[in-house]
Amino acid sequence: MAPNDPTPPADHDRTAKQQTKEHLAGARAWWAKAWNEGGVFHEMWEDVRRAPGAGWHGMANWIKAVATVAVFSFVVLLFNGAVDVLLDTAHHILTAVPKVQVGDNNSTGVFAVVDQPIRSYIAAHSSGLPISASTIYTLWQLVGIFGLVGGFLRSSGARLTWTAWGAASIATVYSAAPADGRTIATGLAVLAWTAASALALRGLTLRPQILTAVHTGAPQITVQPEIHVPAPASPADDTPDNVHPLPKR
Repeated sequence: MAPNDPTPPADHDRTAKQQTKEHLAGARAWWAKAWNEGGVFHEMWEDVRRAPGAGWHGMANWIKAVATVAVFSFVVLLFNGAVDVLLDTAHHILTAVPKVQVGDNNSTGVFAVVDQPIRSYIAAHSSGLPISASTIYTLWQLVGIFGLVGGFLRSSGARLTWTAWGAASIATVYSAAPADGRTIATGLAVLAWTAASALALRGLTLRPQILTAVHTGAPQITVQPEIHVPAPASPADDTPDNVHPLPKR
């Protein structure tokens, strides 16, 4: 056989089988080592086993990460389902409201002076929208009720909604009211919104609040350190012992 001839098929199959056996043997060795004491899977199992007694602060960080991701995913699923349910419910409520013929003058009395221009404006500017003019008119009413009730309960967000709703309603009345009675209709709309604001904006005052800050000085305590000077020591007696007074005769 020439030296450049390819490897016989039998030898090639034996080489492939030998490599497969070596890979399987290496995988089994790694698996056994991972479950032995000190291995990766052994340590992870020990972390899981100690987690109930260790508590949240004592458990392993990877368990915290897995638990956080699981809880977050569960919350996202619940929120997604809740949003779908709320949107479906709102759609049924809005489509189930009585159909209001916004273009017809169904209101009477003084209320019609403000209500009819709003109906006419909605009917003229709602064509091409994905919702009907009747639904828009119902939403306009619901927003006004929300602003009135929420403002009465002293909700800041509801009061902002009431203010924006009133300004938009007055602008709509001014735009859609007949030219001859536009001033009267707008004035009545302003008066009606102002009167209702007495309930929606109750407790709100335009008087500036003056806060007077009184600074009282804290009592100063002076601590004088006491210096204890030791008593002077008695002078040392330097008189020698061999000196005695002379006796008197």
